[in-house]
Amino acid sequence: MIQTVWPYLALMLLAAGAFPALERQFGWRIFNVLPPIVLTYLLVTALAVSGLWKNTTEIQAAQGMLVERMVPALVFLLMINCDLRAIFALGPRVLAVFACTSVSLFTAFVVTYLMFRHWLPGDAWHPLAALSGSWMGGTANMIAVKQAIGMSDTHLAMSLLTDALCYSMWVVVLFSVARLAPAFNRWTGATSSAELVVAETRVDSPPSTDSVLLWLGLALLVAAGSAWLGDRLPASGMVSPMTWTILLATGFGLVAAHTPLARLPGAGKISGTLLVAVVAVLASQSNFEGLGRAPLYLLCGVCIIAIQAVLLALFAKLFRFDLYLCGISSLAHIGGVAATPVLAATYARPLVPVGVLLALLGYILGTGFGLLVAQVLSMLSS
Repeated sequence: MIQTVWPYLALMLLAAGAFPALERQFGWRIFNVLPPIVLTYLLVTALAVSGLWKNTTEIQAAQGMLVERMVPALVFLLMINCDLRAIFALGPRVLAVFACTSVSLFTAFVVTYLMFRHWLPGDAWHPLAALSGSWMGGTANMIAVKQAIGMSDTHLAMSLLTDALCYSMWVVVLFSVARLAPAFNRWTGATSSAELVVAETRVDSPPSTDSVLLWLGLALLVAAGSAWLGDRLPASGMVSPMTWTILLATGFGLVAAHTPLARLPGAGKISGTLLVAVVAVLASQSNFEGLGRAPLYLLCGVCIIAIQAVLLALFAKLFRFDLYLCGISSLAHIGGVAATPVLAATYARPLVPVGVLLALLGYILGTGFGLLVAQVLSMLSS
């Protein structure tokens, strides 16, 4: 049984790297349904339940310190490739589709919670709030919202499973409806966006040794500075020092994204690595207690996506949006930057930069969106 920090950390890093390595090496189909990050969470949770390590005072202190510092550092690095100027250059039509998708998604979360409130007592709304952060941005936003609202690690498993399974279902639907575009566009009175001209997005170059060290040092410095400032800002019921820390790290990242620092390669790769490591550490503190509620949260996820789709279709009719932009915007929210360009390329090659930029915009807004949903669900639960 592991009782000290260094063997524990070694095991966390090995577990965090195992499934990404298997996906890259073999590309098994299971990764299309359950991404490596979800499998990592389940594996580490199973190891925790098996008693492979003992939660000694030393290990618990390390877990707390790692999460408190790595999450703000992760959020900071995630913002580096978010070019606000390129996003605003997309024009009012594309940004209007994104805004309508966000409103549809927010409404869907609130309506779904009201539908299932009877079966979600107490703080059982927490997984939905964290899920909303992911479905506006990505898993990093989910983790940020989780930390900000003080959600339990057991609840995180619900959010991750619902995210992975419902997202996989929705991707299949969005790929399948491409052939319906002419009929949908006739119904809405829209013209196709397939010929939309958008500048290519900035590509993150392979990291060098010096850039990795510089980004890690800067990210940890920003995390420490954000925590120091967050402890000195006013707190309330839903705005804790950790909430301020995450919001400040987001702001610092957006500022850095528009400086010469953004040309330094490696921020994207490092943030992806940190994300898997953070999930592994969080999973090491959890157990399988409460997983019996997973089907209920999966049903909530299906309802959220369905309501979002109906509302977005109505917005499309009202404002004459075409199917391609609606599909890309929806997946930019729910799927993130990895899947959206693939869908966009399937629809029309010129829309690939649109998919990337909308997904990056979701990363910027994801944590704030999740905290807003959390505030509303908290009020409705009382």
